[in-house]
Amino acid sequence: MKSEDTPFVGGPLDGRVLPILLGPTGHPPKTYRVPVPDAAGGPPTVLVYRREQAAQSKRLGLHKGWKYVYDPEGDSGGGRIRWPWSKPAPTPPTPATQPDGTPDSAPDRKPDATPDGKPDAADG
Repeated sequence: MKSEDTPFVGGPLDGRVLPILLGPTGHPPKTYRVPVPDAAGGPPTVLVYRREQAAQSKRLGLHKGWKYVYDPEGDSGGGRIRWPWSKPAPTPPTPATQPDGTPDSAPDRKPDATPDGKPDAADG
């Protein structure tokens, strides 16, 4: 496997350069998770680093390597690969809606497709 020396910025690994294995595309992974064992024997703390472009060439704007930047929020990305055909991530219900998604103040009436409640030609 091929590896690349990649610098880390921020967090406990700030200033270190570690060899990171490259994937089949020749890029390191988008996120790098470092488990740190707990001294009390509890569950390990996971440090999350996100991959960013290290630099660009001045003239053509070409890519010049990667760096990992510390993400103090942790796993805010959700951990799922977002493909264009994937279902959107579920959103929490807003205070104005009930858990089933219907508005709280919606009266029990038949929905009308015509604007402003005007009678439709098909209504007779």
